[in-house]
Amino acid sequence: DEEEDYMSDLFIKQDVRPGLPMVRRMKEAIQKEEKQKEANEKNRQKSIKEEEKERRDLVLKSALGNENRGFALLQKMGYKSGQALGKSGEGIVEPIALNIKTGRSGLGHEELKKRKAEEKLENYRQKLQMKKQANEQAADQFRVRFKNKQEERKMEGDLRKSQRACQQLDMQKDIDVPKETWYWLEPEEEDKKDEEEKEDECTNSDLSVPEKLNILTAYLREEHFYCIWCGTTYEDSEDLSSNCPGNSAADHD
Repeated sequence: DEEEDYMSDLFIKQDVRPGLPMVRRMKEAIQKEEKQKEANEKNRQKSIKEEEKERRDLVLKSALGNENRGFALLQKMGYKSGQALGKSGEGIVEPIALNIKTGRSGLGHEELKKRKAEEKLENYRQKLQMKKQANEQAADQFRVRFKNKQEERKMEGDLRKSQRACQQLDMQKDIDVPKETWYWLEPEEEDKKDEEEKEDECTNSDLSVPEKLNILTAYLREEHFYCIWCGTTYEDSEDLSSNCPGNSAADHD
């Protein structure tokens, strides 16, 4: 063998990037394998079923000739190739297609498979519908909870405003101790002992925020002739009844 001339043009034109020989060998192996598959497919002997299918398809695709007795009788009756059947030509033009059964499944098996597929599709649609309804129900519940939370916060704000007004009006009448501990706002800084006592009192109280708000509103109206919703102190009960726009929180809302 002659030694390679590293200064020749053939050697310089070669692609010597790393990894390219491996890629080239892989491509050659794949191409060789594909060619081998094509050769095996060509040389493979067809089965009897495949040959029957090819012959059947070939016959079905070819038009009927004069050698067919039925077609010959139609021609004697005046029928021409490509013409529709019937006296006035309202019938079919192409023959009814044959539905040849090649499998071993019994009669009605295809209908059963079709029915099962339709049932499966219907079940899938029902699941999607149920999931959609569940999502809509969850969204409605979230909106209701959010609305209730907003109303609860509003009531808590109204209660604090009522407690602040009650404390100011009581102190104006020299009332040093509230009628109920929760009638006034709790001080921001207290001793731990006092906080524990108030926590016990709050724990023993089963009143909710709306109940406290209604009781405190009634107390302010009866004791101080004050309407928390109007923000007005009236002279007496008669003045409150006649001039107050409403006699309940719902009326003012």
